[in-house]
Amino acid sequence: MDRDWAEPLDLDAVAAHAGYSRYHFVRAFKAAYGETPGQYLSRRRIERAEELLRTANLSVTEICTLVGFSSLGTFSGRFKSRTGLTPSEYRARHVGRGAALIPGCFALLCAGGFPGRGRGNSGEAG
Repeated sequence: MDRDWAEPLDLDAVAAHAGYSRYHFVRAFKAAYGETPGQYLSRRRIERAEELLRTANLSVTEICTLVGFSSLGTFSGRFKSRTGLTPSEYRARHVGRGAALIPGCFALLCAGGFPGRGRGNSGEAG
C-alpha cells in the first residue's frame, strides 16, 4: 500500500497477498495501525498532497488526481478534515517557505506520467 498509494485500493487482493480474508485483514490491520486500510491510504494520500501543494506548481485538481482521488470534493473534504485547511488555504499558508516550486510538468512526469496515460510511460507524445 505504501508503494502504490496513488492506485485504487483492491482490498481483496491486498488481503489475499497477506494470506487473510478481507474481513480478518481489516481487523488485524486496524489492531496493528489504529486505522483501517482505507483510512491509512487516505492519510498517506493527503500527506503526499501536502508535499505537492508546498513544492509543485500544479493545480489542486491535478494534485487531487495525482495522489489517487477521483473526486475533487472528496479530496477537499478529507484534506480539510485532516489539516483544518482547504487545499488552497494550505498552499497559501505554506508555499514560499523553502525551495522554489517544481514546474508542474516535471512533477507529473516524475510521478509516473500525465493523467490519462498509463503509469510508467516515458512521457512521449502518443
